[in-house]
Amino acid sequence: MLFLALFLDFLPQDSNLAALSTGQAQSGSVLSENTVALPKQEHESFGLPVRLKIPRINVDAPIEHVGLAPDGAMDVPKERVNVAWFNLGPRPGEGGSAVIAGHFGWRKDKEASVFDNLHTLRRGDKIYIEDEKGEIISFVVRESRRYNPNADASGVFGSYDGKSHLNLITCEGVWDRVSKTYSKRLVVFTDRE
Repeated sequence: MLFLALFLDFLPQDSNLAALSTGQAQSGSVLSENTVALPKQEHESFGLPVRLKIPRINVDAPIEHVGLAPDGAMDVPKERVNVAWFNLGPRPGEGGSAVIAGHFGWRKDKEASVFDNLHTLRRGDKIYIEDEKGEIISFVVRESRRYNPNADASGVFGSYDGKSHLNLITCEGVWDRVSKTYSKRLVVFTDRE
């Protein structure tokens, strides 16, 4: 599926996942199959995420769990109406930055994709994650940033401030038929409420 390529360049490439969260990723290298995930903080026990709800933009989406694509980048949801949690990072609610990706502009039968309106979120908007235990974890939008597809976005995947964050990723901009990707990446940064 060609749309999978939309996020493939987004994950910083490095031979050690720890470099992702320290911002020391080196461009051009690839995450290996032997990469070890960073230890998770065990202060609270959070279940696996199952639903993402964003009332402001009418999102109520199932959450797929993904790791790395064959090229070493974060994989993406298989369905345009689902979102995907990067399961090599923290669970939403745990310390650090949990990351969820969703499709933009991928039209099938003229139906919208889950993150088509992500760009309309503003500071203070609420985002909710429901976990497998039925617990709801609330996050508040802090800011949005746009990146070029080849930019170093390692800060999206890591945080060492001791707090819990949820970062939402999608594409936006103009579709390039040659490279088969959009011209920008949008990241919405949120903090646990």
